[in-house]
Amino acid sequence: MSEAPRDIENLIELMAKLPGLGPRSARRAVLYLIRKRALVLTPLADAMQAVAETARECVTCGNVSTADRCDICLDKKRATGEICVVEDVADLWAMERAGLFKGRYHVLGGTLSALDAVGPEDLGIPRLVQRTHDEATREVILALNATVDGQTTAHYIAEALEDHCLVSSLAQGVPVGGELDYLDEGTISAALAARKRM
Repeated sequence: MSEAPRDIENLIELMAKLPGLGPRSARRAVLYLIRKRALVLTPLADAMQAVAETARECVTCGNVSTADRCDICLDKKRATGEICVVEDVADLWAMERAGLFKGRYHVLGGTLSALDAVGPEDLGIPRLVQRTHDEATREVILALNATVDGQTTAHYIAEALEDHCLVSSLAQGVPVGGELDYLDEGTISAALAARKRM
């Protein structure tokens, strides 16, 4: 059996690095893209090039944007005095799909982890604390995943902010070990409505 040309093998190897794709799934996806070159592959390549050139991290909250500040941070109607803290951008997007939270966000980019040597500075927690002062924040809602590292991070942030503003967390309707990106809007809605003080 002959090997695929090197360029195609390179594409398969790169696709296999995507979450949820292994080598076999990546090979099938690449073969599909080649068969549908005009309909899918070329527009996909163009879209990926555009995103590669314009995508950046919002300097305020950490959301993905095409400008220095994202649309959420620029929206004056969202300056409600509430900041929702999430682990990553996928969690922010999950909260936005629910359409219930009208404040602003802060994306940590992970959780505290002694094993992985991830400390507060690596997650921008000091920047979050400063933001709460600068934006006269009344409440910080911790919407972190219900994992050990997520809960450790939540307690650390709650202690750092306890003298400055109300700190609440999503209700335990979010399952232990669950991740926001996999929850339906109803579950997120119930958890947000039943948040509690930390």
